[in-house]
Amino acid sequence: MTGDQNIVAIIQARMASTRLPGKVLADISGQPMLVHVVERVNSASSLSRVVVATTTDASDEPIAQLCAERGYSCLRGHPIDVLDRYVQSAREFDAEIIVRITADCPLMDPALIDRTVSAFIEADPPADFAANRFPGRRVYPIGEDVEVCSIAALEKAWREADQPDQREHVMPYLYQVEGRFRVVFLESKRDLGDLRWTVDTAEDLAFVREIFKRFDGRTDFNLEEIVALIKREPELAEINAQVEQKPF
Repeated sequence: MTGDQNIVAIIQARMASTRLPGKVLADISGQPMLVHVVERVNSASSLSRVVVATTTDASDEPIAQLCAERGYSCLRGHPIDVLDRYVQSAREFDAEIIVRITADCPLMDPALIDRTVSAFIEADPPADFAANRFPGRRVYPIGEDVEVCSIAALEKAWREADQPDQREHVMPYLYQVEGRFRVVFLESKRDLGDLRWTVDTAEDLAFVREIFKRFDGRTDFNLEEIVALIKREPELAEINAQVEQKPF
């Protein structure tokens, strides 16, 4: 599917979090959350490499240490300008296609990464950017977000984006203005956009821990299995139902 293209998933991770500091290393089923994210992303067949992009802040040393211990590729960069961190990581590993993942998504389904990468690669005419959610348009659960772009598009955003949100959230410049880039939206046969599977608060963390408990030590359960579980036990979704999603 990927041919000879170097497709690099970059997982942004830092210890600072306004609502749940240190969440990326919070324990879930005996492992730090970041480990679950990296291992799930690593299971996507479309990827050439997975990189953790953290910051040069001293507070993020535990992330760098974890990556070193686990043998994960890791690059440390700008604390606030995450777009710059992505570009530097992409350059360091010669990425031709970049997949953006955030470290607060321990339920990420690798098959969804593969489908988004396929949508990007197979687009005709060729795409600059593909994603499974846009602002105001979501059909997959929060916490299953995948964004894919070419190195050329990322470099152009890096050169031209001048708004703080464009630098912090990496890829808004690629889709904020219609026609600026060629974009592809990954559709779904059903709307699961009201489900919340990300970890941004203590309630979110409690929800995810309960999901992992239900699979009795398995960590390779997929999106469909989680949907079926919540259908059987709808009270699980109530754990973090009151959490308000932040923009982007």
